[in-house]
Amino acid sequence: MRPRTYPHLDTVRTALVAWVIAGHALLGYSAVGGWAYDEVHEVTFAPPTELMLAALLGPSGLFVIGTLFFVSGMLAESSLQRHGPRGYVSARAVRLGLPWLVSALLVWPAAVWLAYTADGRGVTFWWVLTHRDPLLDSGSLWFALVLLMYCAAFAAWYAVRPVPRREGSPLTGRRVARVVVLIAAASFAVRLVFPARSGQLADLHLWQWPQCAGMFLFGIAAARRGWAGHVPDGIRRGCGLAAGVTLVVLPGLALATGLRDTARDMGPYLGGWHWQSACTTVVEALLVVAGSLWLVGIAERRERAPRWSRGAYVAFVVQGPVLLAFAVALRPLPAPAELKAPVLAVGAVVVCFALGVLVTGSGRTARAARDVRPHLDAGSRTSGRSGPSPSTLPAAAPFPNDQSENAEPDREG
Repeated sequence: MRPRTYPHLDTVRTALVAWVIAGHALLGYSAVGGWAYDEVHEVTFAPPTELMLAALLGPSGLFVIGTLFFVSGMLAESSLQRHGPRGYVSARAVRLGLPWLVSALLVWPAAVWLAYTADGRGVTFWWVLTHRDPLLDSGSLWFALVLLMYCAAFAAWYAVRPVPRREGSPLTGRRVARVVVLIAAASFAVRLVFPARSGQLADLHLWQWPQCAGMFLFGIAAARRGWAGHVPDGIRRGCGLAAGVTLVVLPGLALATGLRDTARDMGPYLGGWHWQSACTTVVEALLVVAGSLWLVGIAERRERAPRWSRGAYVAFVVQGPVLLAFAVALRPLPAPAELKAPVLAVGAVVVCFALGVLVTGSGRTARAARDVRPHLDAGSRTSGRSGPSPSTLPAAAPFPNDQSENAEPDREG
């Protein structure tokens, strides 16, 4: 029996990957930073523009990654049950660990070296690899390494104490609120040691782990209650209202608390014993929990995922070098950041997804040829005709969307 698929989850992940790519393009020209190109940018947004972008688009950055972990958790247990712990971890190591390793040791240092060279810095590829902080930075693929760790930990726990897939007690609105509180409290505690945007070995984003791990586990719990297929209407509406009110109130709240310059005033909001840090973690937790459930719920209205969603994971993987190479190409143009940033954002999204569709399409074509060839030969031998016998054609072709592999932001994972 083929596993059940959830096209609306592909839609969610595809939209989030496009948003991540576009967001990184904007961050490269911001004074507050958050993306490698901010180390060498030739122009930056004017302070009013940056403040407006922070108010309109900044809140989305508080929950996008957490939502990707939530979707991954929703589909993790079904894959683990079918493949077994060893097969599950092996597949995750190839799909997540290998891209991270190649990026950390080759692709990302080369892309950063290209940007440094364009800025006139006399550094070598080896210097970028061994001296740039943090060590073993892989760009956006820290996500893949952290998700691999979570998947391996889940598989190890499952091997010791397998849990039958059952609905269990209902996830009520009160329990969803408890998840918000737990993530907020854990985030505040962790950021006493690891402030937001601090760097660690391999850029592990330890300051974000309470959100990421919490949403991964919440996704597993939600899937056991059938929420991967349908988020209860009451929960969806309540979460949409909570997220919407938070997004409307947040810009005014930021101004009321003294945030005027995102580059100068952000310190107390990033961590430590500050009420600003506590408020930030509460807002983050509320947005990531409520926003994730609302996004998954409204996406159910789409019966089919976008055709280009199959390239989402490859788009996520290649975004780093594409963004930096494209930004370097735009450097000579005498244009302000307000023009360059949107051009870069749109261009990078299109190029990354085009590459993703190209790679996944060619891979599926090659796999189809390998699978059909034995049946062609068998049909020729048994019937004497040049072509396959209908009874010998693979029943599963063309290839289905096997969302059992969903542990990363594409239609297969």
